[in-house]
Amino acid sequence: MRRPFALLAAALLTGALAVPASAADGDEKFTIKDPRITESSGLAASRQHPGIYWTHNDSDDGAYLYAVDGSTGETVATITMSGVGSPRDVEAISIGPDNQIYVGDIGDNLGGTWPYVWIYRLPEPKDLRDRTIKATQYVVKYSDGARDAESLVVHPKTGRVYIVDKNEKGGHLYEGPAELSPSGTNVFRPVAAVPDLEATDATLSPDGEHLVVRSYFGAIAYDWNSGKLKKKERLGVPFLGQGESVTYTADGKKLMYGAEGADSPVEPQDAPGGGDSGSSSGNGSSAATDSGGDGLTGDLKKGAIVAGVLLVVVLAVRGMRRRG
Repeated sequence: MRRPFALLAAALLTGALAVPASAADGDEKFTIKDPRITESSGLAASRQHPGIYWTHNDSDDGAYLYAVDGSTGETVATITMSGVGSPRDVEAISIGPDNQIYVGDIGDNLGGTWPYVWIYRLPEPKDLRDRTIKATQYVVKYSDGARDAESLVVHPKTGRVYIVDKNEKGGHLYEGPAELSPSGTNVFRPVAAVPDLEATDATLSPDGEHLVVRSYFGAIAYDWNSGKLKKKERLGVPFLGQGESVTYTADGKKLMYGAEGADSPVEPQDAPGGGDSGSSSGNGSSAATDSGGDGLTGDLKKGAIVAGVLLVVVLAVRGMRRRG
């Protein structure tokens, strides 16, 4: 008696959680297969090595970066950073001009208690193999006090570094000095509000004209406007679990969304403006309405369906037990 019901429940859940076929199409979707990568918290598309994505673990995993092949999900190179001490809470990665990799050791899970955080910079290797590379370490403080952050971007033309702090009520875009100094302290100052979302990552388009900031369940696209952000639209994001990362592809046509966890998926969506036009683009991109909230429209609907199915399952099981 219970097996048919269990099969029905499984079918309902599968239907509720299934990604639309159009969103799953394309050879850019992949799964990070490296068993060492269990908390992929940042993602950056290589411009020097097409199809390669750089990632790292959250927290104090060590001074390691992983180059993942987007066609297979396999790690093709592991970089050990030297000259940076012991990383504390690595949360973001970005690639700037001249193929320089920037790593944001900027997390502060205690809500802004560290007196300073760090950014590391190192050259992306021309050939991908396991190696140790010396990085430059920069000390960072905020002009208005310590805070938690998980989002770091580097402007692809100017090389200036920006951080978006993480706050459930919305945060700010912080601008670093025109050039980071390895000696002394680099003070980051707020230059634009990033309201209505708890930022877990951000990415700048390859031409430096557009910024996308994501949260666990949604995202917002902005015109960069020389750092004076102009909001374009809310974006739906694929449901992948704990949504932690986003990067533009090297050609700027798609956004790649990632999540934490073992065997974590990375899934593409059309970049805003990369499709036909407006708030809805093809190939699975789901731009949500601009009616407040956290850009959760698609995910909230899916979550409601799942919650409803689970409630039906629980009530039915209870009824069967009473009859048994």
